[in-house]
Amino acid sequence: MYDYLLIGHGIAGAILARALRARRRRVLVYDDPRPDTASRVAAGLMNPVAGKRFALTWRAPDTLPYAVAYYKNLSAELGEDLFQESLILKVFGSAQEQQQVLARAAENPWGEFLERIETGPLTLPGVVGPHGGAWLRGGGHLRVEATLAALARQGRAAGWLREEVFQWENLVAEDGGVIYAPAETSAAGPGAEPVRARRVVCCQGAAALASPYFDWLPLTPNRGAVLDVAAPGLSAGQVLNRGAYVVPGAAAGQFRVGATYRWPPFAEADLAGQVAADLAIDNDDRRELRERLAALTGQPFEVLGERRGTRPAVRDRRPLLGRHPDPALPWLSFFGGFGSKGVSLAPRLAALLADHLETGAELWPDATLARYLSLFPPPVNSVGNSALT
Repeated sequence: MYDYLLIGHGIAGAILARALRARRRRVLVYDDPRPDTASRVAAGLMNPVAGKRFALTWRAPDTLPYAVAYYKNLSAELGEDLFQESLILKVFGSAQEQQQVLARAAENPWGEFLERIETGPLTLPGVVGPHGGAWLRGGGHLRVEATLAALARQGRAAGWLREEVFQWENLVAEDGGVIYAPAETSAAGPGAEPVRARRVVCCQGAAALASPYFDWLPLTPNRGAVLDVAAPGLSAGQVLNRGAYVVPGAAAGQFRVGATYRWPPFAEADLAGQVAADLAIDNDDRRELRERLAALTGQPFEVLGERRGTRPAVRDRRPLLGRHPDPALPWLSFFGGFGSKGVSLAPRLAALLADHLETGAELWPDATLARYLSLFPPPVNSVGNSALT
C-alpha cells in the first residue's frame, strides 16, 4: 500500500514527491516522459520581476529565497551543477522605459530584489543597451531537464518512478483509498499486481485537462518556443532580459532564448509538439525570438535548435493546489497551474501542500483551487462528478 500516487514528474510532481518522501511517506510516481512538456523545455529562469509593467512577481519574498536555498541543496545532494544563482539585467529598450522605472524606484516596489539601476549606456560585452538597465538579485536559473533526468534516474533505481502513461479510467475507489490496475504494457510487467494507495495527486500540468476529474479547472494550454543559440561574443555573467530572456547554457558561448506565448487554437503540428528539423525552414516563433535577440546584441549568433512546450496557464496567473471539492473523492488532490513560474514556485508550494495533506495545515487562499469552486459542476446523482464508484 502506497501513501501517495503522484501523476506527473515535471518540476511540480518531482518536487512534491521529494517533499512527501521527506515526510517518510511511501510514494509512487507515474510519468509519461514526453519531450514537449513545459518542464523539459523551460530554461529554468527564476525572475523576481516580470512583464512589461516591471512588477514584482506574485509572492516573490515568500517563494524565491526558499527556491534558491532548495535548489542549492538539491544540487549538492545530487552532486551535479544544476543551479546558478545570478543577477538578472533588465535592459531598458527606450529612454521612456528608463524614466518610468526611475519614477517607480522612489517607492521601492521591488524591495530587496533590486540591486541597482544604471542610467548610462551598458558596457557589457555584446549587449546593446544605450538606455541602461536595472540589475535584479535573488533569482537565477535551474537546468530543469538535467534536474528531472537526475531525479528520474534516482526514481527508476529505487523503484518509485514508473515511466508510462497513467490511465485514469483504470483507477477505482475502495475503502480508505484507491486501487489502480496498470495496463498490459505497464513498466511493472504483464500481469502486474494492482497498485493500492491512500491518496492521489494530479501533477500533470496542461495535460490535467484530459483527466475526467479536473477538466473543470480554468487551465488554458499556452504553447511557447525557446531557441538554443551560440553567441560567443555575448556576456554570460548574468541573465539578460529585454523582450526575451537570454539564459547562459551549460556550454561556453551558448544560451537559451525565450519565450513565445501562443494561445489556442494551435496548429495540428503544434499540438503534437513538432518543430521543423531543418532550421533553415523558418517559422513565426523562430523569427520572433531571433528579432528579440538581435535587438539585445550586436554580435552574430547561430540558432542551434528550437523546442516547444505547453504551459498550464490559469486565468488569474495563480497556481492551483489542494483537495478535489467533491466529497466523494477525499483521496484526490491537485498540484499545478504554474504557467511559466514552476521553477520559482514549486519548492515552497510543494511544502505547503505536503503539510496540508499530512496535517491539515492551511493553504494560501490565493493559491488554492477552492477559489474556483463556482466552476465545479454539481454532483451527478449521489456519487458526484466522478467516474469512480
